[in-house]
Amino acid sequence: MSNMQPKQVYIVRHGNTFDKGDVVTRVGARTDLPLSTSGRLQAQALGAHFKNISFGAVYSSPLLRTLQTAETIIASQPHKLSLQITDFLREIDYGPDENKPESDVIARLGQAALKQWDDAALVPAGWSVDVESIIASWVGFLDSLAQSPERDPVLVVTSNGVARFLFDAVSEPLPKGIQRKLATAAFGRITLLEGRSTIESWNLRA
Repeated sequence: MSNMQPKQVYIVRHGNTFDKGDVVTRVGARTDLPLSTSGRLQAQALGAHFKNISFGAVYSSPLLRTLQTAETIIASQPHKLSLQITDFLREIDYGPDENKPESDVIARLGQAALKQWDDAALVPAGWSVDVESIIASWVGFLDSLAQSPERDPVLVVTSNGVARFLFDAVSEPLPKGIQRKLATAAFGRITLLEGRSTIESWNLRA
């Protein structure tokens, strides 16, 4: 019997990029916005929530909103950590809907298509998403973490579009019917153990 301890991986979506009263747009890979005022507060709340979890490594996409979220969480850690930039964690490209107001996106695609995206990660027409590549990147990333002798928890900060494909990359996802979408500043937890990857929780808030 293996004596290997389980490894915990926390998947966090960045905080808000818009505040109340702002025109909300569909922010993707080509739109590099910073955290808004409320987003910075969300990042601070995440830092407070995770301050008693001693992360061994922190990964983030290169986008400013994810970097700022990750750096805020790191600042609350009891020890110094370097931030590792991982390009596959970058948000997807929303094609003709990139940085367009949500009202325009709904008008073009319809609510049903967006619901299928949120519920089942079915990519709407026109978006530039290499689904197989994203899933393969998640599988390889989790495998590399599982094979590492280090057992400390790992923090991963990414975006809503990329995170939902974790459901297709793990060996044991949550039951069907659980919405894949992560709310801003929400997180999930994955356990890696003996070749198995399990989503233990999803869409939690600090």
